[in-house]
Amino acid sequence: MGVELPAPLVNDETLAANFTNEGGFGGTVRLLKNIMGLWLVQECRRTWEREGTTYTYEALMRMAEASPPFGAVVNPNDDSFIFPGNMPEALAAYCKRTGQAAPAGVGPTVRLALEGLALCYRWVLERLERLTGRRLETIHIVGGGSQNVLLNQFTADACGRPVVAGPVEATAIGNLLTQAVGLGLLGSLADAREVVRRSFEVRTFEPKDADAWQGPYARFQAPIGSS
Repeated sequence: MGVELPAPLVNDETLAANFTNEGGFGGTVRLLKNIMGLWLVQECRRTWEREGTTYTYEALMRMAEASPPFGAVVNPNDDSFIFPGNMPEALAAYCKRTGQAAPAGVGPTVRLALEGLALCYRWVLERLERLTGRRLETIHIVGGGSQNVLLNQFTADACGRPVVAGPVEATAIGNLLTQAVGLGLLGSLADAREVVRRSFEVRTFEPKDADAWQGPYARFQAPIGSS
């Protein structure tokens, strides 16, 4: 999760928050923080499949949506989730280690992961705003994760900002348009972005019931520090 800047931003605060500067098209820089992402859900699904039950992602999202909110709060960037072996067990162990009740069942486990991601996005958003000195009005989600309607809504709710989801094939589109600029078929990065706006449908998620996320966000910050 990051923001585009004209030059790298390197200081003690970016170091402390583990942000990085990546080079982008046209000499731009993306100040960002890597987040574990939907790896948590993918690994849960893989574990359940090994145990004999295959769930579609649509089924997992339905079960998650039907589960009670905020049974526990996890930080998806915790080191225990990098090579968990068994992700549902790793999520349950994190909850127990932090004095919380472990999720009971498939739906609550997936909801725990998605809520943790949305809370992490808010944590990163707040630090991006503090580092850059400006308010970021809209969150854009591209790639395969943009298809996850429940996570998109959670992100809008947790962050209190509209989320614009899509396009899905972002990497291929970016590659194609970069070549178009290089060949002179498009004049600039701004032109390329206008092509995207005119060519692909996106979906906007507006924040709903943002107040419900305040308590869970305070709990989220406690284990990782509020710096």
